[in-house]
Amino acid sequence: MKTSDFFYHLPEELIAQTPLQQRDSSRLLTLDRETGEVEHHHFYELPEFLREGDCLVLNNSRVLPARLLGCRMPTGGAVEVLLLKDKGDGLWECLTKPGKKCREGSQLSFGDGALTATVETVLETGNRLIRFHYEGIFLEVLERLGKMPLPPYIKEELEDGERYQTVYSKINGSAAAPTAGLHFTEELLQTIRDKGVSVAFVTLHVGLGTFRPVQVDDINDHHMHAEFCMISAETAEVLNRTKENGGRIICVGTTSCRTLESFADENGRFRETSGWTDIFIYPGYRFKAMDALVTNFHLPESTLVMLVSAFAGRDHVLNAYDIAVQERYRFFSFGDAMFIR
Repeated sequence: MKTSDFFYHLPEELIAQTPLQQRDSSRLLTLDRETGEVEHHHFYELPEFLREGDCLVLNNSRVLPARLLGCRMPTGGAVEVLLLKDKGDGLWECLTKPGKKCREGSQLSFGDGALTATVETVLETGNRLIRFHYEGIFLEVLERLGKMPLPPYIKEELEDGERYQTVYSKINGSAAAPTAGLHFTEELLQTIRDKGVSVAFVTLHVGLGTFRPVQVDDINDHHMHAEFCMISAETAEVLNRTKENGGRIICVGTTSCRTLESFADENGRFRETSGWTDIFIYPGYRFKAMDALVTNFHLPESTLVMLVSAFAGRDHVLNAYDIAVQERYRFFSFGDAMFIR
């Protein structure tokens, strides 16, 4: 199967640059994965498609304000650092701009010296291992000095950083938001609970690899980036009970899906667990846990389009995307949503 099999034409003006004022007022395209039938709704109508006994699974990872703008010392030249992975004891794997200027031993300063750093290692990938020096708690320093690492296709500055967080975000660690969850409000979640639907949380810390294009022609040659994820004992119990009682497990976002499919046993059962996953889901994959999916519209030829196609069928998905383009849906992180059932 070729990467080009998952291409669709998207006019650039349909890429949403800013979030809507009201989170749940986005549009919702529903797709029947058996028939391919498409309907048009709004996200606040989602509870109408849920049933008592279902379980909605949300990723509660929180995006770090991981983009730091500073200068190189002593020259004062501008530098941009993007935190990727916490290595412990103040050491982070990072992307840097300009990369060639950030040699081993380079000294960096942020916030007029409130945070300083030393480039310790240049990795083969081009990433840097950078050790940060600060007083107090690093996450509090980051909250003051850092900016949201918005996807490369979003060109406008975000006025309110919380709009790139879900209302239920809790555990710091993501470099990008689990964007399917951006549509939920506390009120909508309460409506869903009042209907007898369980709401369970998993954690997957989204890496920037989610934006990397597939660079091979044959998708079997693609190697997925690894991301850390967790399922608590409480969530495992809710998921197992839902299955036993005949309810559906409805994942919100591909991150929740990848977490469940990584950790479910062959019978679709769960236990408390955590670890790294590099699961790559594409057509031909047999789903062990997920029965329905809430998701945004994804980039052409991306691993996320491949995952959705594995669940609903490539032809059904690409037809739904073509309809969404014709109907002028908003695409990607701040765009509209799909419910695949």
